[in-house]
Amino acid sequence: MAVINRDPRTARHARRNDLLLVLATTAHAVVVALVTDPARRPDALGWTLLLAGQVPNLWRRRHPLLVLAAVIGTLLPYHALDYNHTAPVPASYVALYTVAVTCRPLWTLLTSGTALAVAMSIMVFVNKHQAAELLRIFGWVVAVVFAGISLRSYRQYVAAIVERAERAERTREEEARRRVAEERLRIARDLHDLLAHSITLIGVQTSVAAHVLNADPDRLDRATVAKALDDIAETCRTARGELRTTLEVLREHGTPDARGPLPDLHALDGLAEAARAAGAEVDLSVSAKDVPPAVGAAAYRIVQEALTNAVRHGGRDDLGIRVGVHTGQGALRVTVTDDGAGSGGGNAGFGLVGMRERARSVGGTLDAGPLPGNGFEVTAVLPLQGAK
Repeated sequence: MAVINRDPRTARHARRNDLLLVLATTAHAVVVALVTDPARRPDALGWTLLLAGQVPNLWRRRHPLLVLAAVIGTLLPYHALDYNHTAPVPASYVALYTVAVTCRPLWTLLTSGTALAVAMSIMVFVNKHQAAELLRIFGWVVAVVFAGISLRSYRQYVAAIVERAERAERTREEEARRRVAEERLRIARDLHDLLAHSITLIGVQTSVAAHVLNADPDRLDRATVAKALDDIAETCRTARGELRTTLEVLREHGTPDARGPLPDLHALDGLAEAARAAGAEVDLSVSAKDVPPAVGAAAYRIVQEALTNAVRHGGRDDLGIRVGVHTGQGALRVTVTDDGAGSGGGNAGFGLVGMRERARSVGGTLDAGPLPGNGFEVTAVLPLQGAK
């Protein structure tokens, strides 16, 4: 497998380095051929083969196997003609090293073994008294091959470490984005549940006060008006407290530790009282204990939204609402049923979507729909196991 550098600047440096390397091996070959072993000094054909064997290394990075074959094909006749056997050795080692560092080890061993066997056979055939020279060449070939294989393994190891680090960084970024999105959705649900519930109750209580004022101005029922205004003030105080808690979460960047205490089943009485203050008759039945905080908070928000929808869409003055929260078969079962004449939230908006998201957040399910005749029912099943 060839290593092709796609960075233009790095590729230019690589080509320059290969050119300098070829010039160095060529200069070495010329000096060695002229200085050592004058009896085997190349003639014109020998010089041609020797110099031609240096050139293929210019393309060693792109086509290592082809370059090795070209070098061997050029230098084998050189060795067969018994010219100076030391002069072309560096070029051969460069081509062999490139194969070892870029190709799979099996290919490297097969290729180098074949090339070494052919070269040694030719040298033995040419001169049977070169045992020491052959042993030295064999040792250098083994050293070059295993140096290339070791460097290839080291590069792969480093590349794997870098890839794991980059993948871990991407995973952390994705996890951070996911947590931010989940926190944003949670805050949006809290704001919707809080504001929709409070605004609905304030609207109903204001309507009560306005009705009393307009019904018989000469016989003003001051006690009823005062109670309606007190209920409005209490609703505002409750909404302001919950809103402050949500804003504190935002100031702390929405970290889970900054959420503060979660609403639980003990606060259902307050929801029921608020709905009664809005004119509904609420029958609250709670028989659940030791519920995980997340499940308790989800049940609270589901009941809150269901009561808000019932009061808003009930369409009658004597609206009756039954709220049941019970445990059984490893789950918390929440049921809110009204006998209103309206849709009970048929125009879903974000209300039913938010309730279903609340249920899914703890691994539960929620069903909501109109009853035969009049009324609307919301049923949620929230598993207790595995919830925190």
